[in-house]
Amino acid sequence: MTAAGWSVPEPERIAAIERRLEAADDGQAVLATIVHVDGNAYRRPGATSLLTPEGDGFGAITAGCLEDDLLAAAADVRDQCRPQLVTYDLLDDDEDVWGLGVGCNGRIEVLLEPLSAAYRPVVAAYHEGRDIAVCTVLEGLKGDRTEAGTEPGPGTKTKTLEQGDRLYYHPEQESFSSPDGTSEPDTWPTDRLAGPAEQLADRGRADTVEIDVDGQSTRVFIDGFASPNELVIFGSGHDVGPVAELGAKNGFRVTVVGFRGAVDLEERFPAATRTVTTAPARFTDEIDLGPRTYTVVMTHNFLDDQLTVASLLESDLPYVGLMGPTERFDELLEGLSADGPELTEAALERLYTPIGLDLGDGSPYGIAHSIIAEVHTVANDRSPRHLRETAGHIHERVDVGAPFSSDS
Repeated sequence: MTAAGWSVPEPERIAAIERRLEAADDGQAVLATIVHVDGNAYRRPGATSLLTPEGDGFGAITAGCLEDDLLAAAADVRDQCRPQLVTYDLLDDDEDVWGLGVGCNGRIEVLLEPLSAAYRPVVAAYHEGRDIAVCTVLEGLKGDRTEAGTEPGPGTKTKTLEQGDRLYYHPEQESFSSPDGTSEPDTWPTDRLAGPAEQLADRGRADTVEIDVDGQSTRVFIDGFASPNELVIFGSGHDVGPVAELGAKNGFRVTVVGFRGAVDLEERFPAATRTVTTAPARFTDEIDLGPRTYTVVMTHNFLDDQLTVASLLESDLPYVGLMGPTERFDELLEGLSADGPELTEAALERLYTPIGLDLGDGSPYGIAHSIIAEVHTVANDRSPRHLRETAGHIHERVDVGAPFSSDS
């Protein structure tokens, strides 16, 4: 796997998957997904890499120590046209099969499965900005299932779940669908999957749950895909470029808004998903400001900044970042108070100015890094600090509750 493929941001990984789906080469590319981790690992469950028959990979699931081995395992999956669950035990470096001492002190389970049209709903949800959870069987469940307290008979439904079987949960409709579009497939214990699927979709996290069905135990991996966070940058100066670029590389869907029609925003900011040219008083007509929208105001024009910030603070945006020194903001705030109602304390708490974390680097990319880092801390509800000051795990552990059981 090349370094360029290993390090691609999420939008490029999704684009690579979409290209393979459009090429209709079902089963030739293989999707590798971390489904369970004991101990420590570079990535957490839900991290995915697309492995192609040409030996390329898109997306990182380890620091690079397992990718070559995964490419070899993917060839076997491709030949057999069926999923495979592989385990890498790196808890003991003495048994490190690579002899490189690269263990992460963790036991990692990776699901390898042929990429097929069954993955299209995930791509569609990503493009449409919808949450979705993907439920995948890790261990098959076979046999006759009956109503609780009854014996198998002529009316018994034979329900089989094979490794790799998939089901989608749609939070907006509070419903499930299968890859062929069937609503509420009765093969699955959907009543026990709905709760964790909703939680994980909302948080954009993944976890494996163990479900007991009529005395039989199976494991289902639930991968939650939250709609991408939006980063809206107001400004058309060249310093917007690094912020847009780093925002895109960090998985944000980036929109650049300019207030000067003479600038070709699309050409100047190729990293942006969307560009909009409008006026400070009218940008809300063209841009949806939702709970996952983070905004950066860097027009370098006092009046434009003032009008933009005033409109942004009328919404419930979690983050409004404003470029400029404290003295300039004090003057801007005086103007806002004189022209309208005084801003509430709650509104001001969502305003970050001077923008960014104190990283001590005043270069264009250093400033951009400080801005995107601050947006990340707000989006992930974290307080900036050195990881060495963090007790316990550095990655968030997901807990969707105790094991689920079903009598039907």
